[in-house]
Amino acid sequence: MIQTVLGEIAPEELGICSAHEHLSIDLSRVKKDPDTILDDEQGMREELEDFYRLGGRAMVEVTNDGMGRDAHVLKRLSAATGVHLITCTGFYKDPYIPHFADGWKAEQFAQHFIKEAKEGIAETGILPGVIGEVGTSKNEMKPIERELLIGAAIAGAETGLPVTTHTTLGTLGLEQVQLLVKHGLPADQIIIGHQDLNPNKDEVLSVLETGAYIAFDTIGKNNYRPDEERAAFLLDFISLGFEKQILLSADLTRKSHWKKHGGPGYGLVLETFIPTLKESGVPESILHQFLTVNPSRAFSIRERS
Repeated sequence: MIQTVLGEIAPEELGICSAHEHLSIDLSRVKKDPDTILDDEQGMREELEDFYRLGGRAMVEVTNDGMGRDAHVLKRLSAATGVHLITCTGFYKDPYIPHFADGWKAEQFAQHFIKEAKEGIAETGILPGVIGEVGTSKNEMKPIERELLIGAAIAGAETGLPVTTHTTLGTLGLEQVQLLVKHGLPADQIIIGHQDLNPNKDEVLSVLETGAYIAFDTIGKNNYRPDEERAAFLLDFISLGFEKQILLSADLTRKSHWKKHGGPGYGLVLETFIPTLKESGVPESILHQFLTVNPSRAFSIRERS
């Protein structure tokens, strides 16, 4: 089954899913930029309604403790819009990890995530459906990030929750998989994030070859990398038979990303990128795989150890 903020659903109920998003977020403690605060609940609802209008039916919301997570808001939004929302337990990366977890070792991270997975987030009673987004720095896995990832692996193995990661500009994806697998997490329970930001195709292929999922989840952020390059990589990965391991999303984190503020909105993958793939000859069956089938598998909770 899949755990949403409103309860369990069967995988086939998920529908078209955006695999890595943020609705409620506050990164301003570190970024010192008010554009990185999303706290307008009515605005979130309007953006979700537009996503639904475009065919979206589910969203994995990976804002965790330290990034501005608000499970109550997500529950209200899901009930109001009909969009399945999956929330998370986890911490992001240094320096976003909450101060109360300074100096924690892997087992402390694991026990915190396991507690939330079993008892609910804080006092809300709302259960997370994923551990994430847990991350590493650019070309560097800091000691606290290593402990965090190991803790996520331990918790994922015990609870059956998938683990979804942040890779800074797509770096260290393979190293993340290797560490998580070493500590007991099956590769097919792992989603390695932001792989569309890595221009080194061989590095991304090395992640796919482990059996892990990869997320092309910053679609539309052409200031980092043109979508044409993202599409070209996907065509190559399809030709190599990896279409069952790919997830799509846009990873919106700023007011300026919302339609109401002149941005593309959460439906941009459906509105602009999927038509691009169609024009490139990608068949409907593979688009359905990316948008619906793969998320329904990737975010299904596995048997507990």
